[in-house]
Amino acid sequence: MWIDKMIIEYEEGRKDLYKIKDRLGESQIDKMDRTQVNGMINDMSFAIDWMRTGRRPGNLRGIDRRSAYQRRILVDMDLMPSLDIQPEPRELGEDEKQALVNMLIDLSHRERQCYLLHMAQGWSMQEIADELGISKPSVQVFIKRAKNKIKRKLSCHTNVI
Repeated sequence: MWIDKMIIEYEEGRKDLYKIKDRLGESQIDKMDRTQVNGMINDMSFAIDWMRTGRRPGNLRGIDRRSAYQRRILVDMDLMPSLDIQPEPRELGEDEKQALVNMLIDLSHRERQCYLLHMAQGWSMQEIADELGISKPSVQVFIKRAKNKIKRKLSCHTNVI
């Protein structure tokens, strides 16, 4: 997943910019440099948000949202009340798409990577571990955390309705 690697690189670059900013003093030149570095940090944050969400940050409505999430529905069998029920594939409504995006955005980068590779792509935990260069128990922890976060979001969402 090249976009995940790019997000990590951008986040590392942004951390380096914060370090540079912290080392700047109070001279006039340092204040001008701080202004430039702040602008660079803001640009990096904007790009990272765009890569994470798949749409321009700040856009609540727009053409970029319409078909971005018309993909297959993620089904977590742990959340289904019975294993003999198979959901019929259907088109997601706008509210459902937004709820799905909100759930996935709340996951950490690693949780989202592991969860989507396991649940949406059907990868084994060992395959994910090999791809990401982490241990299999770490993958299990990330998937478990992601499932717990999604369960909490779903229970909050159903309590509101």
